[in-house]
Amino acid sequence: MSGITLADWLRARDDVALVALLRARPDLATPPPADMSVLATRVGTRASVARACEDLDTFTLAVLEGLVVQGADTEPVALATLAEVLGPDVKPKPLKQAVARLRAQALLWGEDDALSIPPVTREAFGTYPGNLGRATGQTYDLSGITEGEQRVLQKLAAGPPIGDTKDASRVVPLDKAETPVQRLLARNLLLRRDPGTVELPREIALQLRGERPLGPIQVTEPKPKTSTLQQTSIDATGGGEALELVRHVEKLIASWSAEPAPVLRTGGLGVRELRKAAKDLDVDERRAALLIELVVGADLVANTEAAEPEWVPTTKADVWLAATAEVRWATLAHAWLELPRLPALIGRRDEKDKLFTPLADEVRRAQAPRDRRWVLEALGAFPKGTAIANPADLAALLGWRAPRRGGRQRDELVRWTVEEGTAVGVLALGAITSAGRVLLDEGPGHAAKTLGEALPEPLDHVLVQADLTVVAPGRLEPDLADELAIVANVESAGSATVYRISESTVRRALDSGRTADELHELFKIRSRTPVPQSLTYLIDDAARRHGRLRGGAAGSFLRCDDPVLISEVLAHPEAARLELRRIAPTVLVSPLPLADVLEGLRSAGFAPAAEGPDGQVLDLRPGGRRTTPRQRSARKPASPAVPADERSGELVRLVRAGDRAAATPRGERIAVPGHLGAGPSATLSLLQQAARARRRVLVGFVDSHGTAAQRVIEPHVVGGGVLEGYDHSYGEVLRFPLHRITSAALVDEG
Repeated sequence: MSGITLADWLRARDDVALVALLRARPDLATPPPADMSVLATRVGTRASVARACEDLDTFTLAVLEGLVVQGADTEPVALATLAEVLGPDVKPKPLKQAVARLRAQALLWGEDDALSIPPVTREAFGTYPGNLGRATGQTYDLSGITEGEQRVLQKLAAGPPIGDTKDASRVVPLDKAETPVQRLLARNLLLRRDPGTVELPREIALQLRGERPLGPIQVTEPKPKTSTLQQTSIDATGGGEALELVRHVEKLIASWSAEPAPVLRTGGLGVRELRKAAKDLDVDERRAALLIELVVGADLVANTEAAEPEWVPTTKADVWLAATAEVRWATLAHAWLELPRLPALIGRRDEKDKLFTPLADEVRRAQAPRDRRWVLEALGAFPKGTAIANPADLAALLGWRAPRRGGRQRDELVRWTVEEGTAVGVLALGAITSAGRVLLDEGPGHAAKTLGEALPEPLDHVLVQADLTVVAPGRLEPDLADELAIVANVESAGSATVYRISESTVRRALDSGRTADELHELFKIRSRTPVPQSLTYLIDDAARRHGRLRGGAAGSFLRCDDPVLISEVLAHPEAARLELRRIAPTVLVSPLPLADVLEGLRSAGFAPAAEGPDGQVLDLRPGGRRTTPRQRSARKPASPAVPADERSGELVRLVRAGDRAAATPRGERIAVPGHLGAGPSATLSLLQQAARARRRVLVGFVDSHGTAAQRVIEPHVVGGGVLEGYDHSYGEVLRFPLHRITSAALVDEG
């Protein structure tokens, strides 16, 4: 049975089908193919076929494997013959649908009575497609075999078809055979590959498998166990996680602003620094590792690349800190979505027992963004409010849809993505949030708006308790949150955040320039519960002692209206270390910076305050270190980008034009040699001659991608380094730089 060639089959496809092919297999379009023969060659390359097989589901792969078993790579196979090898479980309708999918991706071509596949397809299924051995073309009689021989044949028939055995070390006649393997070899029911390996012929395996030559085939995808939740509940839970993520990143930036983490000599972050960050943030090391990867991925923290490099917040961190909570979340969520790394590997060991550490090159995986989207898009395809409780069910579903994607860690990748997505707030309760769905489809800007709509309105009040705790029953207005962050420390976070007020936090607020009256007013206005007397006394007591000592620059100075207190300071052992000396009954000076003097006095039990030139309290808290964001090259996609419909349509036109050019009869021809010589002038003369005579010319050229192509042009203008002419195939005027033209031939009129 003869079949059509792939190139001719592609030529017969309409433009819509070819556009769909280029979108399904974008690697075929890079660089643009010159004609249909080039496209057909690319369709049948090993790498392209292997990449296309990654997107095939289990059943479609089984159909393609059935074609390989039937030898469709050498001779066309009829659909009815293919159905026989797939077995009775495969009904005609799903089989035709699978064939249509393969045909749409040019993994097979031809009509139903003559299906062909690219020869390299056999390599995509390994040495033994269908777990079947080599065909011998013989007929085998299995009658009279013993039970032991039957077990050997059944085991090899189930696959793989080869087995290791010492009984193949020598071939003996049947009457001297002692083992089942030796008897099978003597009867030619097994093939001896080498002294330690035997192989079962394909014909015997098919005979033993019966009516299911390829074994059981799962035609439909598994149905995961799902539950239906209120989308508002999913969004509320995800919103809480989003706010918690933002809070932790704020703390990490503040921590590394004050005390940057050193960069390991091999790059990355050390285990000790990871543990310290986890302790500072009050989270486990797994979450701390994710947060560290996110802040670097979002360019909020960068390697200073100095002589002693450190991980330091960038100037982008200040912009991020000034944004609203939903915008900050969207920045982090988008960074996670596009992160070409696998944070879940951190803390594990590789095959050489080397520990994976945060920010190390070993955690980089180019396919991570694609796989992450793959998992999230699968969840997003379910109706809103649909949750999958067990990630294993989702892994099974995705494993059926694309069994060749994800490699050995595929099921773990699904679980890791679900866990990280939940921690980031893209997923919640086993379902995708509304903001997560928008992040996938429309980007971080729209996702921030969606999250903002899902979050409850910020509260303008808190609840002050008698034990000096302050309860925020929800997220607070930004200005109130900032004020509380100065006067109290977070004790526990969640849907309701608990702050703790102490003498040190009140002093911190006073150091920042707040007065006792302002603190009293803050709690009086903002608290929905009565302000306890203990808090009032605490503020007043701290304010009474705060600022009695005033410091300025001399290096620095201390002044106080009470000479006795000045004498007490000067008599303290800390005064010698701070190099304090009296210059007046109420004034001390020091050559040290004011911040160092005040810190030393506070550690000695005093409560000084910084003073500006106008006598007002100054906030000398360090603003934190910053570094310049790194200039990053654009991330190279792990797989070719899918061209837009317009671009694909243009490529199809180019291919068809190249086909017509290749079939055009040629007259006088000028080629430009590689060493130039008289070629350019001769080419220019021929093109000018064609323009005067209004004759068409077959032009060979190299396009901007470095790809050789041909077009039939009717020259209008030749000069100024440009050929301008009308392409009847395109129906438009085209321009070609003369230096890119490699040949020119007059088109025969007859």
